[in-house]
Amino acid sequence: MKEIALETLIGRAGAAVPLFAPTALPRVLPAALALGIASPLLAGSIYVPNGSFESPATPFVDTRVDFWQKSPKPFWFDEGTLGPWDQLTGVFLNVPPSDPRYIDNCDGSQALFLFASPDVALFQDYETVHGTNTAPSHAFDARFEVGKSYTLTVGVIGGGGNMNTGATLRLSLYYRDGASNRVTVASTIVTNSAALFSNMTHFVDFTVKTPAVRAGDPWAGRHIGIELASTVDFALAAGYWDIDHVRLTETREPVLSAPAFVNGQFQFTLRSEPGVRFEVGYGEDPAQPIANWSALTLLTNTTGTAVVTDPAPAASRRFYGVRQAP
Repeated sequence: MKEIALETLIGRAGAAVPLFAPTALPRVLPAALALGIASPLLAGSIYVPNGSFESPATPFVDTRVDFWQKSPKPFWFDEGTLGPWDQLTGVFLNVPPSDPRYIDNCDGSQALFLFASPDVALFQDYETVHGTNTAPSHAFDARFEVGKSYTLTVGVIGGGGNMNTGATLRLSLYYRDGASNRVTVASTIVTNSAALFSNMTHFVDFTVKTPAVRAGDPWAGRHIGIELASTVDFALAAGYWDIDHVRLTETREPVLSAPAFVNGQFQFTLRSEPGVRFEVGYGEDPAQPIANWSALTLLTNTTGTAVVTDPAPAASRRFYGVRQAP
């Protein structure tokens, strides 16, 4: 399993805090302790209105996309020559399974098309206004909460309409600042290629993941926004993307806290998503990969809070860390 560098995690957690045993042997622990997570933990789903583009229902194609706001027409786009800007995004009905163009993993019966043209985008947050509405519906009411990380997953098919190799699509999570500007928190770029999209009948999932939100982050407590944006260069503009099944999940990051010595044994509390099984280890060198640390215990954090005990804390200096067990 891929490891996150421990020194990065310690740097993110803060400075080491010395703790002392009754024998005055130092116990060195970073604030919130060192975390070494090898793979995502169990996550809770966040509702994304019209995340599978089933609304409005259409017998073929509809340029309306409920709950999602379209990017405004840019100054350079000549509708007299290029056609209506509004028609560059919309929903479409998947064909029957007997049709060779049938998308076999479409979530529901509809999906989104988004032309690979500069500045074409859809976005959704608490303040977005869709269609002919004049006020936001506030249907998407999710916030970046301190101590949680967020993962956006989107199904994508590239290559439609003779799309050029190298055309790009950006998937983003953002927040709005005090001036209502959309500020990116995390994003990923999808680049069209025959190797990545070998057919047009199966969505490929792409993900965007934020780090755990800290209290000092500008987006802490702000509403979450999702953007799907064509970032193609003018020289490569052509074709369209198919997009479906926009999913957003939140994960409470593991936190180690409340270190203490009890009857000569060292204890601390692990808080995490409930039901996750962890490997707990320790080492004397924080620069050493956690995979090389000594094993302390395996435990399943059934309720979300578990006390971990080191019954023989003999070393004068020790760091503790956890990672999800395979």
